[in-house]
Amino acid sequence: MGRITLFEDRNFQGRSVECSCNRPDLQSQLSRCNSVRVESGCFMLYERPNFQGQQFFVKRGNYPDMQSEGFSTSIKSCRMIPPVSSILLLKNGTQGHLQDRGNMVELTEDSPQIMDQLCSPEMLSCSVLEGHWILYELPNYRGRQYLLRPGEYKRFSEWGAMSGRVGSLRRATDLY
Repeated sequence: MGRITLFEDRNFQGRSVECSCNRPDLQSQLSRCNSVRVESGCFMLYERPNFQGQQFFVKRGNYPDMQSEGFSTSIKSCRMIPPVSSILLLKNGTQGHLQDRGNMVELTEDSPQIMDQLCSPEMLSCSVLEGHWILYELPNYRGRQYLLRPGEYKRFSEWGAMSGRVGSLRRATDLY
């Protein structure tokens, strides 16, 4: 299983909280988060409690200065991502229903330019059959990040986005 430690100050200083499971509310334990150490596994960090707000994916490694990494220092919840194989079905076109297999793409590998497979800059719906995926708004794993867990997403708002814009997708593992 995974293990992460969040620190209030840069360079792993100050008050800290260690997690090895989902933590929907870290507000009472940390006022801010300026550095993170992921000893094992992968995690999604959230700006608001209950896994809401902007999301930040971290894998095994040290993050001594969250701001320089482009992350917020306002981390209020944390979700562990279990290690399993990944299969994702994507749907584009005018009707986003997964039952209509007309414009569907199946992914089992990372895709730095998902528009090449979708033939569209937008994804209307998707279904995660296995594993967890990180969706990025921009190509080459840049821009806002969204965690896709196993299940069906009928519209982009269900994964927390303001639009269906998709640039790249990556399996949530610490193997890359």
